[in-house]
Amino acid sequence: MSDAVGTRREARERALSLLYEAEAKGSSPADVLIDQVLEPEAFASDVVAGVGEHQAEVDGLIRRFAKGWTLERMPVIDRTLLRMAIYELGHRPDVPTGAVISEAVELAKRYSTDDSGKFINGMLSQIAKELRPI
Repeated sequence: MSDAVGTRREARERALSLLYEAEAKGSSPADVLIDQVLEPEAFASDVVAGVGEHQAEVDGLIRRFAKGWTLERMPVIDRTLLRMAIYELGHRPDVPTGAVISEAVELAKRYSTDDSGKFINGMLSQIAKELRPI
């Protein structure tokens, strides 16, 4: 594994933690970033800020593609991972589609429910076809 992959994985974990914190506190992602004693790695900061800046657009995609699920009913971790990955798919063309999806699925398997990996994979596969048509 290259250092870039490991660093991105760690940055995504930090972004997940920060976005989870924002939701738990009812704060904006930007406010959570400002409150950090140690500034997060640049990629983590970009993802957190990007999710905050594009949340209406991102949540609209989640609502459109989530058959039988409301955004509010999803586990917080799943909702947060979807937001992160959709931001990356839509606004970080430097990150390969496969990397975005596989990282989100791995984080879901590690931190969420038994079914979360499949759910995240299915959602992101469909959304990626729209955001990054081949």
